[in-house]
Formats: sequence, C-alpha cells, structure tokens
Amino acid sequence: MLFPTEQSIFFVEDDAQLRAAAIQTLELAGLSVRPFASAVEALPEVHSDFTGAIVSDIRMPGIDGLQLLERVRAIDPDIPVILITGHGDVAMAVGALRDGAFDFLTKPFAADHLVAATNKALEKRLLVLDNRRLRAAAAAVDEAGPLIGDSAPMVQLRGTIRQLALADIDVLVEGETGTGKELVALLLHRLGGRRSRPFIAVNCGALPDALAEIELFGHAADSVPHTRLARIGQVEASSGGTLLLDEIDSMAPAVQTRMLRVLEEREVQPIGDTRPRTVDLRVVATSKTDLGNAARDGRFRADLYYRLNVVRLRVPPLRERREDVAQLFASFVEAAKQQTGGKAFVLTDSVRRHLRSHDWPGNVRELRNFAFRAVLGLAETPDAPAIADRPSLPQRLNQFEAAAIEEVLRTTGGSVAAALPLLGIPRKTFYDKVTRLGIRIEDFRTRA
Repeated sequence: MLFPTEQSIFFVEDDAQLRAAAIQTLELAGLSVRPFASAVEALPEVHSDFTGAIVSDIRMPGIDGLQLLERVRAIDPDIPVILITGHGDVAMAVGALRDGAFDFLTKPFAADHLVAATNKALEKRLLVLDNRRLRAAAAAVDEAGPLIGDSAPMVQLRGTIRQLALADIDVLVEGETGTGKELVALLLHRLGGRRSRPFIAVNCGALPDALAEIELFGHAADSVPHTRLARIGQVEASSGGTLLLDEIDSMAPAVQTRMLRVLEEREVQPIGDTRPRTVDLRVVATSKTDLGNAARDGRFRADLYYRLNVVRLRVPPLRERREDVAQLFASFVEAAKQQTGGKAFVLTDSVRRHLRSHDWPGNVRELRNFAFRAVLGLAETPDAPAIADRPSLPQRLNQFEAAAIEEVLRTTGGSVAAALPLLGIPRKTFYDKVTRLGIRIEDFRTRA
C-alpha cells in the first residue's frame, strides 16, 4: 500500500472511566481508537507492520506498561509507545524514555496534550514505515525492469510489449508527456529480433520545417545548396532496425505525405536522387495526443494515422497508477544517490505528504525530477500542515464559535439584541465569548 494513512491508536487502560474518556477525546479529534482493558488483550494484535501507535497506563495488573513497552519493542522497536503515569511514576517514565518509550503523559492530562502526543506518534510511525517501503522498493527495482510498477495497467503493458516485440509490426504509442513512451519504444526494440541493429530516434517536434525532409530522407550529392556530399537520412540509417518517430503528432503536413510512402512501400527517396531505396525497418511512433481525434479534426493525415495504427498502445498517466509512485520514487532516489556520490536520504514528512497527495501532471518525468531535488535537499512542497501542527480540539471549538457568532452579527447588522435569540445564549455569556474570542461587535454594525 502506498504511504498508508489508515492508522489507529491502541489505548490500554484498566480504569474503565479513564479509558472511556480518553477514547471520546481521541475520536472527537478524528482519530481511530481501539480500547483494551489489559496488555494481555492488546499484545496479540501488535505486529511488525502495525501502522498506528500505543498509549498505555504504567500501573496495571498482570503485564504493566513497562513490560508492554519491552514486548512491543521486541516485535518492532519503532512502534511508538506513549506511557500514562501518576505523579509518583515520573522518574519511572523518564527511565522508560531512555528505554525507547516515545513519550509520557502525567495524570491528570489535558485532552489537547493527549491528542497532540498521539498525532506526533502516528506521524513518526508513518515516516518509519514509508522509509522501509522505499528501501524495499529500491531493492526490487531491478526485478521490475525498466518499466517500473506493479499496478494492473503496468503489468498488462509489460506483457503486451513482450508479445509485440516478437511480432515485428509497426506500433503507435500514445500517452501524456512524461509517461515513458520513448522507453516503451526502446523496449519493443530491445526485446525483439532487431535488438542488434540500429535504434534511431527522431524527435518530430524538434525538426525545423526547412530541414525536416533532409534529416529524415537524406539527399543526393550536389542536390542541396552549400554542400556537395550526399547525406543518408535517419529513415535509411535505421534500415534493419527500429525507427522511432517521437511526437509524430507534431510532424509537418508535407513531411507526413512523404512518410506515408515510406510506411506503405518501405522505400525512401533522398532529395535529388532519381531512384528510391528499399529500407527494412520497424516503425514505432509516439503521440502525446489522441491521433485518431487529430485525424478526424484534420490536424493529422487520416491515411497516415490508419497506416500507423496497426497496433495501438496507451501508456497510463501516473495519476491512474498511484500505487506505483513509491516504487518509482525509490528507484529515482537510488539513481540520484549514485549521481550525487551516495548521499544518504531519509524520507521527510513534507516529502511523504507530497508523494501521497500530488497528482503528478508531469507524470514519471516530474516524479524523477522531484526525487533528485529531494535527495539534494532542494525539494519544495506546497505548504501543508503536519498532523501535529493542526489545531487542537479546543482551538477548533473556538474557531467554530467565532465563525457562528460572526455570521449572526453579520446577519443582524451588529445588533446584539437581535443576535441573542438566534444564538440561544444569555447576554452575559455572549459578551464573555466575544471578549475571549476577540470579536469586535462594532465591526459588524450597519452604518447609515
């Protein structure tokens, strides 16, 4: 699972009243809680891939909180354990911190302290698990091959590529910018019978109109101004191997006409030459737009499209295979570490949130660039508060009260007499609240 957020708090407390109150506090803060009356009940539910955190009282019959901490650390030393202590147990709790406890709370503890401590523990657990997953994903990259990902679309795409590679037919590869269309073309070549022959890639979008035909088809001697020598074009140079026409949707109309003949006749006629030359090639064309729609709209030659569309492959965008983000990121991190001298990398909270929430419009190429910046410590992520930085429950209640009072004052034009029945509170309570919340009644009064 990619950067999981399904977490729960195991709350272990033999005092039923305290246990119920703490559970209510945590659930009001939006946290998932599983209550346990004893450590004996909780321990069988704790395993090495446990995603949450444990809050436990120290003084309990049977297995106490310190023994629970010891046994949990034997399962996984990185599972956060928060201990609840009485005043007489503070020295004991401090010793437990040295033994690996995450934090301790002294009875009676404030609700916001409990929420803040558990949120920090959950955040730490997520980071630990995500770093483990990244290391495991990096180790598995070589087994996945160049097209990384275990999602259903990628498994199917790799299987189709293996089948088509041996078929030796022309292929149209469509996909958004940055999805890896060029890599698909290269794999079709490397896995097929032409692997020992040339692989020639032509970026059709980067060909100047004036030079496109010369670049692709070549020219005879003395047929082009300022040069006396003949030139072999990229089409002829790829004979025996594979010709990649990258971004063919950007190819000029005049060049499309000549390319149609190449595909139909498997012949190329250099500029100024009197006879065509036979070529033996496989053509793989890529397009960042739907070439069928472009043909119907008149933006691309329909006959060339139908000639190219022997087999059509679609490379899915990253947003459709989000489960592959972790493995891809791990692969790019390893590549970045090698290029930067093996610099150590630890996943941070802000990077993890960005990986989990970003839609990656630039697809795999954008993710790769982000991984390199992250390894260099230059990753910039949108401002997003960490869980521990979010408002506490009392702060949220104050915000709600302030918003409700301000809305009523705005509706009544700042009239306290009209606002009181709408709010349903006594006048003294109203003034106590506006003073505490810093609300200026005069700001809402309607001016004549």
